[in-house]
Amino acid sequence: MQDRYEIDQYVRSIPDFPEPGIIFRDITSIIQSPDGLKKSVDGILESLRNVEFDIVVGPESRGFIFGMPVAYMLGKGFVPVRKKGKLPCETIEREYALEYGTAIVEMHKDAIKPGDKVVIVDDLVATGGTIEAIIQMIESLGGEVVKVQFVMELAGLNGREKLKNYDVDSLIIYDGK
Repeated sequence: MQDRYEIDQYVRSIPDFPEPGIIFRDITSIIQSPDGLKKSVDGILESLRNVEFDIVVGPESRGFIFGMPVAYMLGKGFVPVRKKGKLPCETIEREYALEYGTAIVEMHKDAIKPGDKVVIVDDLVATGGTIEAIIQMIESLGGEVVKVQFVMELAGLNGREKLKNYDVDSLIIYDGK
């Protein structure tokens, strides 16, 4: 495990959830701690210090938790990516694979303008499927993903491999699944 920002101490690890052999890394224990929340947001801000971008994109729902304060602190707009059927205006959508089945995410079609430089912020990268779908939507609208930032990464699930053409950073990297 790598942890550059001393955030791991705030992560609750729950063995055998949701199934035997899995260690669930719970971010709710990070955000309920004032120090954990501050260290995680400050770590993301530090990681973005020299990145030029226009907008923060965050997937429902934990990307909202970490992306919103980052957008606010840096004076950027925030674009939510939601599950299908939750946004009121014209949307663009992408389907992606889950362990058992598929899911669809969408964003407003007018949220990203051609030439926008975009940072994606989320809590966790596992297989990378959700973020890959989000990148496809951003690029189809003419945006450029300049950084993908996570609080945690489960390296054993190889999500970084799907995102290998992008600047990816994680505050904590767990070796396993």
